[in-house]
Amino acid sequence: MALPELLKNRLQLPAVAAPMFLASGPELVIETCKAGMIGSFPALNQRSSEGFEEWLNTINASLNQFEKDTGTKAAPFAVNLIVHKTNPRLEADLALCVKHQVPIIITSLGAAKPVIDAIHSYGGLVFHDVINARHARKAADAGVDGIIAVSAGAGGHAGNINPFALVAEIREFFDKTLLLAGAISKGSDIAAAQMMGADLAYLGTRFINTQESLVQKEYKQMIVESKATDIVYTPNISGVFANFLKPSIVNAGLDPSNLEPKTNIDFGEELEVDADHKDGDKAGGAWKQIWSAGQGVGAIHDIPTTAELVATLIAEHKSATAIFSK
Repeated sequence: MALPELLKNRLQLPAVAAPMFLASGPELVIETCKAGMIGSFPALNQRSSEGFEEWLNTINASLNQFEKDTGTKAAPFAVNLIVHKTNPRLEADLALCVKHQVPIIITSLGAAKPVIDAIHSYGGLVFHDVINARHARKAADAGVDGIIAVSAGAGGHAGNINPFALVAEIREFFDKTLLLAGAISKGSDIAAAQMMGADLAYLGTRFINTQESLVQKEYKQMIVESKATDIVYTPNISGVFANFLKPSIVNAGLDPSNLEPKTNIDFGEELEVDADHKDGDKAGGAWKQIWSAGQGVGAIHDIPTTAELVATLIAEHKSATAIFSK
């Protein structure tokens, strides 16, 4: 495995709970890291940079206390930064990541050298998500520590390339940490990702359906009731190709087969979350009523606590790897 020193002996499971807009908050991140997986959240899940810093303080304090109480190292956490001109908070949020020395930064929509250098200045890692080998080469040339191959079927802003093809192409030129995203819902899926050549698996939709997720219960129930055929891949919701739950498009009064083209990119910067961090329905933009999910929904039938989910994934992963080690 091509894992950097920061991650060695810190993970109970070679996986990341992906940063999900509206879904990932401090509680989900903390419980994921305590259970032995990398937890993450988008900086934009807080409505302001001040609120973002509060979340960083909460996460650091909780994980430090956990380590003090148990004598066990928690898995490191990650923050997702949108490196794009539409994100007016990039500079301020990046400065806070440097101030608090966030262990891992996940960059999206741009592998900018200044951002990478800023994170490397204190020994942090930068993982960059891509949907094809061309973007992966650019990220590698910029000096990222890891590449997240977002393959067909992933929730959120996803690509349309088969995971076998995408991993193989990227491995032709990239020997650092490689993460695979796309319809990964079980521990056996994580083992399969490793066998394909990935170092870590990247799970998003599976962690939407946890007790600690910020989204409303209707969203979680829709995932439980959905199958892969209920996922719509379109650029006409946020302005960038992404996967969404068809029932939520219908509930929003739209025709999934006849969506009007989107002329601007909408990453929901108007997000508002209430004081208890439990009111994702207040999110602005395209994401208020139309909910994202990946094709792995068909394997999701429950809404466990994060600790329960990670324990299940670990057991499934051990069973899967044992079969192939015989």
